[in-house]
Amino acid sequence: MIDHDRNLGVNQTMDRNEIYEKLNAYLAKRRLKSTKQRDAIIEAFVKLKDSHVSIEQVLHEARKINPHIGYATAYRTLILLVDAEIANQRHFLDGQSLFELRGKHHDHLICTDCGKITEFKNDMIEKIQEETAQKFGFQLKNHKMELYGLCAACQKKRSSKYS
Repeated sequence: MIDHDRNLGVNQTMDRNEIYEKLNAYLAKRRLKSTKQRDAIIEAFVKLKDSHVSIEQVLHEARKINPHIGYATAYRTLILLVDAEIANQRHFLDGQSLFELRGKHHDHLICTDCGKITEFKNDMIEKIQEETAQKFGFQLKNHKMELYGLCAACQKKRSSKYS
């Protein structure tokens, strides 16, 4: 579950035209064809944008468009979107693949009780990471930060349980 209240402006994604322009360029470069099943999966994924979605969620939406889409086709298409730099693949608590449209860099707070995912950006943390990389002569290409703990609601539930 994404905490949308705290995500305002954090992960501004590409608009629909940018997504399809980038996808068409990637497909042309790789000499891949557009298929009805692939198109349905991409349409479903774009419709679900801004959240960390599972293959099952995308497949459920895609089957509303084309009921004959299989799990493997959905997975391969989502990986194609990752390769085309349109989507990011994430693995949080249980290691399940979750996908999100690429946008501005952000980090994640993940509740270990309810699974709530809160996106955040902190310029000070970004600066410290860059300084640390420079200190060790390391050229940063990419990074991710995932912080695990209890969200406010789960903390409240726990404290009221023991009161």
